[in-house]
This record gives sequence, structure tokens and C-alpha cells, in this order.
Amino acid sequence: MKTLHVVHLIDTEGPLYESFNAHFERVYEIFGHKIEATRDNLAKLKSGSMDLSGDEEKIKELLSDSRISMNSTWDQIDRMLDIITTEKYRKQITDSFGSGWIYNWMCMSHVGFTGNNPRRRDIGYFNIYDHFKEYLDSNNDTNDLLQWHYHALSLTNDANRAGSTYLNSSHIYDILSRGIIDKLWFPTVFRAGHNTIRPDSHWFLEQWIPFDYSNARIKQGFNHNSLSRERYGDWHDAPASWVPYQPSHANHKVIGNCNRFIARCLSIDDRGYSIQKEDIIDAFEEASSRGNAIFAVTNHDFRNMQPDIDQIRNQLQEVSVDYPDVKIKYSNAIDAMRATLNLDSGNKPGLKAEIIEIGNYKKLIVHAESNLFGPQPYLAIKTKNNDYFWQNFDFVDTKSWSYSFDIDNLLIEQVSKIGIAANSNSGVTEIIKIDPHLNVTSKHILNS
Repeated sequence: MKTLHVVHLIDTEGPLYESFNAHFERVYEIFGHKIEATRDNLAKLKSGSMDLSGDEEKIKELLSDSRISMNSTWDQIDRMLDIITTEKYRKQITDSFGSGWIYNWMCMSHVGFTGNNPRRRDIGYFNIYDHFKEYLDSNNDTNDLLQWHYHALSLTNDANRAGSTYLNSSHIYDILSRGIIDKLWFPTVFRAGHNTIRPDSHWFLEQWIPFDYSNARIKQGFNHNSLSRERYGDWHDAPASWVPYQPSHANHKVIGNCNRFIARCLSIDDRGYSIQKEDIIDAFEEASSRGNAIFAVTNHDFRNMQPDIDQIRNQLQEVSVDYPDVKIKYSNAIDAMRATLNLDSGNKPGLKAEIIEIGNYKKLIVHAESNLFGPQPYLAIKTKNNDYFWQNFDFVDTKSWSYSFDIDNLLIEQVSKIGIAANSNSGVTEIIKIDPHLNVTSKHILNS
């Protein structure tokens, strides 16, 4: 069966507030026009009637109602969810199998900031994940996924700015360590903030996360005045295929022999580039010729998502008429990868862990029955002082690792909880949580 898997990934960042002056600040930052912040001037900018040296239409698009109307509170986000997560709305236009729309909530934690927070971001570890999990659980929603979205810290440390360097952003390990120990969660799917991957984030992901939906390769022109294309996610020389690829070690935009799969994912409505009908035609063409392809789209939860979803579903139906041999399937991001790449979901890491005593210190031994994705499991440690740490393992052999609790790192007496997590190549996640003092070990399997 020839199938086009439709995957909707939402950069889930929680409420976003914008002041009236922020509209004019953005016009200045992007286009260099300094305009007095008045209601009359905003109306002129929105209508394109102010003389701005040829930038009138671009600024008009920038300030369209769909772009400047924000969900600035959790109540507003929940009211949107009350509409778009209902079975009636999900099945307004079903896929070829009679199934309804699926959401992949790529949740971000706004943490590590010491500067300004003019957009009133909800600051805290897992605040956004917790809100969406509670909402989905209360509605018995088992179709949607909760996965991971991340913005590196800006050097300004302001909450409304983003950098591109992961190794300078140590809180990234705090997020994952807290996720394992406190939430029994570890990501299988990732989407980069601003689509931005650099060598350090490329190699970071290659250690633990098998599925990456960050490729924003566009075939048509780029329309972004604020900064050079290279400042954020420059994917112009990456594969334009709707079938995921494995990247090169030296360059994530080149096909190579790394382990993770990178899928193409385009914005539904973005000021730099929005999905065109030609993109959808290309996806159907690949599904028809190859048998499977993934048409992945993205937007944000802080805007009204309903018009975007309606647009994509209508366009899919319109194009599908010309491809009667291709079935449309609404999929989550993991199932789409497995089906398109023929990955065996029965392949589990098979983690086992024990703590042994050697002389006057303790050693953690971890073994995997199958090959893991990446070179080692993720090791998270929570101390009795409520500090969270990530640590490297030592290699025992190709499927065994160890970590020594000794005076050079931490003594076991200082440790409250230990968490170990790993993915298989097909995206099955296993988590082991250990209380070393009560001698209690629990194992949890996700995405099986």
C-alpha cells in the first residue's frame, strides 16, 4: 500500500504575550523602519497604505491578524484545545482509513534565563509539558504524542531571545535529567528551535535521540528580512526529499552514516516561508514512487491553529484526487518513521541495571540486551540536595557500561535517585529508575 504519512508537529511553547509596542519593534528589527507606535499607524501598516520604500506588502503580511493575534494566557490556549482536540473536529476531514487528525506536541521548558521576559513566557521545568499532559489525560487522549522542542540560550539570557549553541546551555541536561527522574519521560522525537542545528547539537542528538524533524529545506525563494538565512535554520543545501535521511558526521545536511533519521518539516504559515501546493504535490509524488513518504508540517500553540489545520487538510484532499494510488494516513511522528523506514517496533533496548559494592565505593552496572541508539544510555542523577546531573558512563563492552560513585564525583550516600534512559533505533524508550537507599528499581517502557 502506497501511503503518505501526514505528521503535524507543534512547537509547543505555551502562552505568548505581545505588547502593542512590540509590533512596531518587530518592524524596526526586521525592516529598519522606525515608526511611532499609534493605532492609526498600525492600521496603515496592516493595510499597506504607508510608504515604506517597497516593504509595504511584506510588513502588511508580517502584521496580519493571524500573525499578531496570540494566545497570551493558558485559558486562551485551552479554549483553542477545546475545539481542535474534539473528535468532531479531528474527524472533520478523515484520512483514507477513517481516522482523525493527530497532534505531536513538541514541548519546551523555558528555563535558564536571567534576563528579561517581555513575552511573559511560563518559566519553569516541564510547566508546558505538565499542562498538556494533564489536559490530554483529562480527555483520555491516547493518540497524541508529547515530545521535545528546545531553544538554546541567547547570550543576552532574555526569555524572548534564542541562541544556537547547545554546549553553552548546560540546563539542557537538567531538562532531560528531570524528565527521566521526575516524569519517567525521555524524548524519542526532537524539533530544533528556529530549525537551528549546529555541529554541537548535531552530535548531542546523535547520542540519544533517533528521530529529528528539523529539516526545513525549501525549494522556492526565502523571504526573511530580519537576519541572514544562515543565522537560524539554513537548510538550503539539505535533501528536499519527504523521505528521512541519515546525516553525515561532519555535516548534518549531507547524507551519511550517522544513526539518527532527519525528516523534512515545513511551516504551515511562516513569515520566512510557508508551505506551497507544490510541496504537497512533491510529497504525493514520492509516496507514489517509493511506497511511503512523510509530509510533516509545523506551527505554534501560541497562535490559533485551526486555520492552519483546515488549510492543510483541504490542500491534501485537493491534491490527493490526482493520486488515487496513494493513501493518506494521519500519523504520530514515531509511527510515521517506523512505517516509512521499515523499522521494527519490537526492537527494545532491554536495559538491566544493578549497583555493586567494590571496596569502599559503589558501582552502577548497566547492560543492554539489544543494540541501543547511540553509544551509551543517558545517566541522570538527583542528589539529596535536589541538584540534577548528567554523567557519562564508562564502557565495559559494546553492550555494557558502568559508573563509579566515589569521592571524585559523588558518593552513593549523597544520591537520592538514579535514572537511566535509552532509545532503540526504532524509537522504543526504556527508563530505569533506582532508589539506591531503599534498594528499589523500576522499569518503564514507552512507545512500544
